[in-house]
Amino acid sequence: MIIAELLPVEKVLRDPIHNYIYIQHRVILDLINTREFQRLRRIKQLGTTSLTFHGAEHTRFTHSVGVYEIARQICDLFARKYPRQTVGPTGWDDHERLVTLCAALLHDVGHGAYSHTFEHIFHTDHEAMTRAIITSPETEVNRVLRRVSPDFPAQVASVIAKKYPNPQVVQIISSQIDADRMDYLLRDSYYTGANYGTFDLTRILRVMRPDKNGVSFQIHGMHAVEDYIVSRFQMYQQVYFHPVSRSMEVILDHLLMRAQRLFEIGQLTDELTVSFLAPFFEHHATLDDYLQLDDGVLNTCFARWRTHPDKILSDLATRFLDRHPFKSVQVTPATKKLVPKLQRLVADAGFDADYYTATNDSYDLPYDAYDPHAKKPRTQIELIQKDGSHIELSRISNLVAAITGKVQGDERFFFPKEMLAQTAQTEIFAPVYAEFNRYIHNDQIINQGGPSQWRLN
Repeated sequence: MIIAELLPVEKVLRDPIHNYIYIQHRVILDLINTREFQRLRRIKQLGTTSLTFHGAEHTRFTHSVGVYEIARQICDLFARKYPRQTVGPTGWDDHERLVTLCAALLHDVGHGAYSHTFEHIFHTDHEAMTRAIITSPETEVNRVLRRVSPDFPAQVASVIAKKYPNPQVVQIISSQIDADRMDYLLRDSYYTGANYGTFDLTRILRVMRPDKNGVSFQIHGMHAVEDYIVSRFQMYQQVYFHPVSRSMEVILDHLLMRAQRLFEIGQLTDELTVSFLAPFFEHHATLDDYLQLDDGVLNTCFARWRTHPDKILSDLATRFLDRHPFKSVQVTPATKKLVPKLQRLVADAGFDADYYTATNDSYDLPYDAYDPHAKKPRTQIELIQKDGSHIELSRISNLVAAITGKVQGDERFFFPKEMLAQTAQTEIFAPVYAEFNRYIHNDQIINQGGPSQWRLN
């Protein structure tokens, strides 16, 4: 049994989403003050999205303490309303509180600089890095957790890995309606200025309850749960999948690709790059190498690359730092065959198509019922009916049923804005631009159905 040391006086953090974040346990305060957790202050929550929604300057740090606060409120509610001593074996065992709170706080501690783009280029995994930070004896996080008990780091890591034996704890942190998602929707909505992500958090927490399979919701709170599902759907369509944000991700991706290529052929040798990025270019980065990186370090490298003699590297660095996004158009299955033609036209206009074009797809499944045969089965949302039986959300909600199992998103083709230039006929690339524009209409690549000059011959 874990007995957690309480602080002599409760600490609070002011927060625009939760008003106050309450810290009652010594281990939580000590974890917040570790080197690894403080690093999250230097990593933006939404990466390149701040280049589209200028208010989105919030960090992984603010989100992580927000997830902790929601998890703390859930633990308080469960302990008050559904204690195991009263409810029986399906109730909440408050001895699980500390592992729940630590996992909530640390669930994103492994995110890297511009995390998703960085992961794609250098094949890192933020969840694996989170578990490594928690379990490595070399980290301050691990030393703090070991003060609770020698096996406590492994317990916290098992929650992150979704292998902890109590499904209630796992689902508070990771499920289709969990502390993580509820905080990032509210927080991202607030900081982007988009109101799509708002929902009634207080109501959802009030109708949550523990059960033998994890967490479920009382049926009279169904409309609050529906609102949450729709809010998440809207945020993905309007914010997370925004074409300009994705365009800046493409530029960042290609900038790092070009840097790696130049490093491999001995043409990127400045001290800053070698010091911070060589371990990743050479594929032997340690945990400490990983922890030295944050958004600011990468941006400093990019500023140095502005003046590099390689024109592609310097141009991509300038486009990223000065926010000059690529343009993009939707690609459909019928028009995907035109992409190589458009890439050749971009090359004919003097751009290296490997670095100045891309196809990028962004898809999300807003909600899905549990499918044991799926590659990654989802924990479905269960509602508790008046007789105590459970029913899956989409079976009773027509609104949720309409989007259940339906993937939302699109695939887009990205290219330099210069390709859309309306230039004088004396411009050397004018015929190339004109040819390129014949295949672009109403934010889409044109194949058939338009005027004859837009069709592929």
